[in-house]
Amino acid sequence: MDRAEKREVVTSLHDAFAKTGVIVVAHYAGLSVSDMTKFRRDIRGVGGEVKVAKNRLAKLALEGTNARGIADLLKGPTCLAYSDDPVAAPKVAVKFAKANEKFVILGGAMGTTVLDPEGVSSLANLPSLDELRGKLVGLVQAPASKIARVVNGPGAQLARVFAAYGKTGEAA
Repeated sequence: MDRAEKREVVTSLHDAFAKTGVIVVAHYAGLSVSDMTKFRRDIRGVGGEVKVAKNRLAKLALEGTNARGIADLLKGPTCLAYSDDPVAAPKVAVKFAKANEKFVILGGAMGTTVLDPEGVSSLANLPSLDELRGKLVGLVQAPASKIARVVNGPGAQLARVFAAYGKTGEAA
């Protein structure tokens, strides 16, 4: 890899780190190519990305970003998983780590906060942004539907009473 290629790698990593919501750092030594490909596919499925770069280049890319605190985690064969959704990459990484003992989560960063492995795990237990949006929409819609039921309730009761009187009148 010549200087221009290294500069390009550092620039692309820097841009990615500056724009992401969360970064997960993990050791992947001993994983098969098919396992790593599955991990990459799973991360891509939630809108994230996985990068394996030389630690020295990754450290250079971290300079000037909010995630520069994770530079100490970059030792040995590390991969960096990141996503805009602060929950997506940790969810996939923790799930993958449970299935593959050779995949070890070292920590990560969310904004300026450096996370330890437990922090990444607790992020993974949170609902995703889509789930939170769905709950919020449900909460916003619930009062409106309750109001509609209350307003329509007396009219529906009257209709049932009239229907009952109509049936008793037809029976007599």
